[in-house]
Amino acid sequence: QAQLVESGGGLVQAGGSLRLSCAASERILSTDTMGWYRQAPGNQRELVALISSGGSVNYVDAVKGRFIISRGNAKNTVYLQMNSLKSEDTAVYYCYVYEKWRMKEYWGQGTQVTVSS
Repeated sequence: QAQLVESGGGLVQAGGSLRLSCAASERILSTDTMGWYRQAPGNQRELVALISSGGSVNYVDAVKGRFIISRGNAKNTVYLQMNSLKSEDTAVYYCYVYEKWRMKEYWGQGTQVTVSS
């Protein structure tokens, strides 16, 4: 059973928007840090954005001012609102959760985001 379930990827034109969602299963008891990474073909996986349980956020410079990360009221969901998308944002986006009390990381299966120019 998947621990993290992502949705919201797809094909969009440059300048458009997409919203990614990720829900953590009940088996993940503590979602201390949640976030998103991405991996483009031929590249290493890179951090996009993180959000702590207290609401502190961190973005990679390439997406600052365009992407917004947020958590749902239930605290086991995380969203990534992606605006003003560029072709270089094309990648597989992975949801990430860090469970601090047992120092365990979780990864989603990945969702494809393709931005056409």
